[in-house]
Amino acid sequence: MAESSTSSAVSVDSISRDNKFWKGAFAVAGIMLTLVTYGVLQEKIMRVPYGAEKEYFKHSLFLVFCNRITTSAVSACSLLASKKAMDPVAPIYKYCLISVSNILTTTCQYEALKYVSFPVQTLAKCAKTIPVMVWGALIMQKRYQGPDYLLAFLITLGCSVFILYPAGADMSPYSRGRENTVWGVLLMVGYLGFDGFTSTFQDKLFRGYDMEIHNQIFYTTLCSCILSLTGLILQGHLIPAVEFVYNHHDCFFDIALLSTVATVSQFFISYTIRTFGALTFATIMTTRQLVSIMLSCVWFAHPLSWEQWIGAVIVFGSLYGKSFSRKMPQKTTSSITLVQKGDPNNLKDNP
Repeated sequence: MAESSTSSAVSVDSISRDNKFWKGAFAVAGIMLTLVTYGVLQEKIMRVPYGAEKEYFKHSLFLVFCNRITTSAVSACSLLASKKAMDPVAPIYKYCLISVSNILTTTCQYEALKYVSFPVQTLAKCAKTIPVMVWGALIMQKRYQGPDYLLAFLITLGCSVFILYPAGADMSPYSRGRENTVWGVLLMVGYLGFDGFTSTFQDKLFRGYDMEIHNQIFYTTLCSCILSLTGLILQGHLIPAVEFVYNHHDCFFDIALLSTVATVSQFFISYTIRTFGALTFATIMTTRQLVSIMLSCVWFAHPLSWEQWIGAVIVFGSLYGKSFSRKMPQKTTSSITLVQKGDPNNLKDNP
């Protein structure tokens, strides 16, 4: 009888490990496939000419509009399918505030690719820890510890080395100088600043209101659609963008695929955080950034100087060090606490 119980327990444990493995493989494959594809398409659309006349697509706000209208439609369908409330939970102006900063973030991201290469842009994104800390202190009144400031310093150092010592052969199609132009760096600084504000204000909105994630996504992206469309019309870029896409069918395919993978990636990101937690997600995202840089260097022939390799090692070494140095939450303690509070529904299946 005892042998039967032991055998049954071993079998259940084995099945649990298999399920965990396949869930992990699904999450890693989904994030890597969608976001690496997104990075390659982003660089291709903004830096590779289309057609026999070698024309460049220059309307970055049109890409923002296509991405946001796709995400808005999918989030609306998710709310309707789950029969959740479509009414706004927070005042509309707060959704619009996130939307404006998000549009500026994405626009700076796309525009920067005209002046800096994708590897430079991707590595610079790792420095978003710094503006998040600044905005967190200003908006959320958060306080940070010594290791947080050390991480911010190391990432800043690595990014600075990577940007300041480019390989001389890697030139931007939009300028005659080296790729680390002042304008390109300023756009990346703008990207980091606006992105830090967006994530921090989203966090404050979630804490201040009982809000579903799809509710925030729907109203934020809906505002983004309206604002980006208005910007395109006022700048007179809507018709030229549509004409360019109409004349270059491969560009239309790239933009459609870009919007699709950008939307699908949100599902994998939410699934990974919900199933494995923020620690695993941070490690996967760090790996994704490293793979994206390597793939871009091979696919688009970006040479890297030895100083850039050192900068990349400093940045990714710091990020991996932070991920693996975090203490995993104690499942037993948290579970006992929740049961004592009489809320067994809050218990989650931690891997």
